[in-house]
Amino acid sequence: MNDSPGWASPGSAPSDGKEKAIPRPSDPQDGSGPTGQWSPEQPPPGQWSPPSNPGGGPGTRPPAPGWGGGPQRQGWAGPPPAAKPGVIPLRPLSLGEILDGSVSALRAHWRTALGFSLTVSVVTQIAAILMQRYLLPEPTSIDPNATGTEALRQTADSAGSTLLSLAPVSLLSMIATLFTASVVTVIISRSVLGRSTTLADSWAEARPRVLPLLGLTVLVAVIMASIMAVGIGPGLLLGSEAGAALAFLGFAAACVVMLWLNVSFALAAPALMLERQTIVAALRRSAKLVRGAWWRTFGILALTYLLTFLLTFLVSIPFGIIAVIADGTEVSDLFGGTAPSVGWPFLIVTGIGEVIVSTLIYPFVAGVMALLYVDQRIRREALDLDLARAAGLPGYGDNTPRS
Repeated sequence: MNDSPGWASPGSAPSDGKEKAIPRPSDPQDGSGPTGQWSPEQPPPGQWSPPSNPGGGPGTRPPAPGWGGGPQRQGWAGPPPAAKPGVIPLRPLSLGEILDGSVSALRAHWRTALGFSLTVSVVTQIAAILMQRYLLPEPTSIDPNATGTEALRQTADSAGSTLLSLAPVSLLSMIATLFTASVVTVIISRSVLGRSTTLADSWAEARPRVLPLLGLTVLVAVIMASIMAVGIGPGLLLGSEAGAALAFLGFAAACVVMLWLNVSFALAAPALMLERQTIVAALRRSAKLVRGAWWRTFGILALTYLLTFLLTFLVSIPFGIIAVIADGTEVSDLFGGTAPSVGWPFLIVTGIGEVIVSTLIYPFVAGVMALLYVDQRIRREALDLDLARAAGLPGYGDNTPRS
């Protein structure tokens, strides 16, 4: 038995004592000779040959199909197409099928998925704009003529101010992503089976898992921050040129470790949502599913984030230009050494662009993660059989053997 609990739990031991019948020679009809032996009366060797076409004269039968010059037919048909009760076929998925499945699920449930994502994005962006306008400090200016220790100090102050400004906005974005991912994961799990769902039903199923999902996200963030602190901490403590070199090497090593862990833990959220796993068990489950497929998982995630980056770029550029024109801010001020003072028109227009991007990106990425999780379970645990049974497809009874 497979010990994987939760959604469409896979695994059953093969039936004991059941073997496939092996074809054997038939027994002699006269009862002579040992059982399972060929008859001793065999035709002389070299006498058997395929029938030939004797000619095309009158009364001559045409050769049978498959012999001689008759029409040839394909003896064996290809494998039957995989069942597809929902947005994906129930078999190991390709990259295109994962991306297309996410888009298809969002298109089929656009009122539920995109409506919820739009609401979350609007609330998040309003809160971010208010924080940027009234709570967050102004960015620290950098003197381009500063050199030596003064330049390093100004750079450190500017980096600290930027991180302080980005932290609240990043926290809001993380919370918005959590809420959207929880609902979209439920929508994807229904779409795979070809079932419809409403926002009320999806939220009712996702709501008990929101706090564990938040704990999972915070735990992963703490792990990543700890790795980075261990990597650059010793070099920063030295405070010399050698310390700067050591900090750079530690930073590079920390980035490699963080990348590996991020990919290994990429399927933890779907496992926590669909299998009802605990936080630590979800991390272990994700690492187990990704093991042996790290590079494939990395490639799919890299392409997904590249697509989201391109979408963000294409939407943000025109809204940024409109925001600069509406606010009356000089373009040179945005790239100068002094921090530009932006007004409400700039914040509102850029906020609208962020809402559009977030509404599309949040559910798309969550859908890709959920389908990547489904694909890995199909490849490792024959989840396709459980999904076919859950969808009520004919020919997938409880006795259907697992691949």
